[in-house]
Amino acid sequence: MDPLSPLRARTITLVGLMGVGKTSVGKRLAVALDLPFRDADNEVETAAGRSIPDIFADLGEAAFREGERRVIARLLDEPPHVLATGGGAFMNAETRALIKSKSVSIWLRADVEVLARRVARKDNRPLLTGKDPVSVLRDLAEARYPIYAEADILVDSGDAPHHVTLDNVIKALAAYLEAPLP
Repeated sequence: MDPLSPLRARTITLVGLMGVGKTSVGKRLAVALDLPFRDADNEVETAAGRSIPDIFADLGEAAFREGERRVIARLLDEPPHVLATGGGAFMNAETRALIKSKSVSIWLRADVEVLARRVARKDNRPLLTGKDPVSVLRDLAEARYPIYAEADILVDSGDAPHHVTLDNVIKALAAYLEAPLP
């Protein structure tokens, strides 16, 4: 029997603040487990026919979150895959309940200062537009960490390279599912 097969039985959903590596680690995890990778933000943009910054600017955050909820619900009805969610997706009680019932959720966590360095490299974060990233991320961490803590698994990503975080995710997932490591 393939030792990784128990890890492929359910969708694996990554949650956490912006910049923590949900997409980067998620892509690597999908390759390691031979599963498809889906990025909820990309799927929302495709469904809406516009970028997330444009959705925020034209329709507001509430409309974005509703579209995000619908897209994630659709993705969770698909065969097992690795799903990277947007930072705020897990905050929606309905989305969180769907993620918890239809997948294994993993909270990737890193220090705010690490996240601020990472997100400073891009200007596509609507929640950061014209604001101090450290201050915004601290506020988000304070509000979101108690909710993220409801995830099935916690993996600290820290300032380590993505392959180290990937190894830690696979180990934590195997332990959670009581599956043998390859």
